[in-house]
Amino acid sequence: MATEQMAEFQRPARSLDAIDRAILRLLQEDGRASIRSVADRVHVSRANAYARINRLMEDGIIRGFAARVDHERAGQGASAYITLKIVQNSWRTVREQLLTLPGVAHIALVSGDFDVLMLVHTADNRTLRELVLTKIQAVPEVLSSRTLLVFEETDLVVDDHSR
Repeated sequence: MATEQMAEFQRPARSLDAIDRAILRLLQEDGRASIRSVADRVHVSRANAYARINRLMEDGIIRGFAARVDHERAGQGASAYITLKIVQNSWRTVREQLLTLPGVAHIALVSGDFDVLMLVHTADNRTLRELVLTKIQAVPEVLSSRTLLVFEETDLVVDDHSR
């Protein structure tokens, strides 16, 4: 898997035109949209839409399709961003350990005052506390953490005018 990830990083980024961006926006809004409806909405033929979506997938721009979840309705009433400071050069080890934790939705290596930014969803604050105090802080390479509770969140969709 590491080789596949390296190959993706080495692949040059492809420029997206307005139709590609419109297709991405539509699929982000509704990943189950049919090729026909996508084609109709971006004003191209079905064959063109199909070829573009396949190319976006082959180029790794579309990494997959997933359901957008209302975490609160799904029994995950507590969400938080957690920042971590970690031992220098321990990112790969820390990432592998964090990936095994329940409720982790996103992990990023970042620059600035901390090294890692995570988004987690848990059933409640008690479960969140246990995740932070007994699981995350038990990772030997984690030097410190800071938890930022999420009071409300809004998913965004790619904007046609972003490029």
